[in-house]
Amino acid sequence: MPLTIPNLLSLFRIIAAPFLLIVAYLGIQEGFYILFALMLVSDALDGIIARALNQTSELGARLDSYGDILTYLTAPLAIWWLFPEIIEKEKGYIVAAITVFVLPAVFAIVKFGKLASYHTWITKISAVLMSIGMAVLVLFKTPDLFHIAVFFLVVEATENIAITLLLSKPKTDVRSFWHVLRSK
Repeated sequence: MPLTIPNLLSLFRIIAAPFLLIVAYLGIQEGFYILFALMLVSDALDGIIARALNQTSELGARLDSYGDILTYLTAPLAIWWLFPEIIEKEKGYIVAAITVFVLPAVFAIVKFGKLASYHTWITKISAVLMSIGMAVLVLFKTPDLFHIAVFFLVVEATENIAITLLLSKPKTDVRSFWHVLRSK
């Protein structure tokens, strides 16, 4: 596996996910904040750096997707251990977010036998909004941006499922549903 900077950033998220759970389980809020922030920053930077250094690859896209999955599925559990009141208050949005985050992956696995790593424009917008929304929710207990991020996640999931239904094989770095439709 090529150890490029973007791949190392994605690997960091994959490796950091269990440690996020450990620090949360142990009640170490500062450790959670630091590790979660580093995971979010690495998620934001890996794609930018990959494109800037011309180091994009299918492997990199997959590692990024695995890092995203682990980050966004371990974070709610970690938050539940540290801030159960947030989970109680926002459980509807959290369940919706997890469901619509997982649903496109299920479609891709059923159709292609593996995860798809489309990285569409709406996926990038959704990731930024979700990262900032979760941070604002945890730090300031303000849910509005998180609620908006969940809405974008629903749009993203719908687009990713539509792309999966259109494609005959998985493809990485798809700009949008419309780009796939035009290429057909």
